[in-house]
Amino acid sequence: MADEEKDVEAAPEPKKKSPIILIAVLVIVGLALAAGISFFVTTKLMADTATEGPGNTKFHDPGVFIKLGDPKEGILVNVGGQKTGKFLKTSIILEMNPGKKDIIVEGQILPMAETKIMDIVLQVLRSAKLDEFDATKQDDLKKKIKEEINGVLGEGSVYDVYITSFLLQ
Repeated sequence: MADEEKDVEAAPEPKKKSPIILIAVLVIVGLALAAGISFFVTTKLMADTATEGPGNTKFHDPGVFIKLGDPKEGILVNVGGQKTGKFLKTSIILEMNPGKKDIIVEGQILPMAETKIMDIVLQVLRSAKLDEFDATKQDDLKKKIKEEINGVLGEGSVYDVYITSFLLQ
């Protein structure tokens, strides 16, 4: 019987894994997963939101600046309906996407595109009510012009709209 006790004592017991090692492995796996998710969010999602939205600082190639209307006079249009007798004299400059080869060739706008742009701008200006020409609403007017032109010529055709003079009589 003494021999049996020695055999039982001599048999090595299976080693138990320490819970500290298991916790350390789980923490390392969790940190690696968190780092991967953080990398994805910063490279994909944040990059997309940085290029969208109003007032954005969108990075793009330098645009081609196109002045609409007469080079000296700009655009002269009646606004507010026929009975108001109000006229708007304005200079509008568009920053166009130079990558659109069906619109811009060698820094010059094609006549077909220029005709469409002038038609759209005149429609927007003529259809606007007199109170829409208030100085506080100028950004809304520029946004509307940009959206209408991009809707006809293709998204991304116009980077920005600049109004350099504005006279309403």
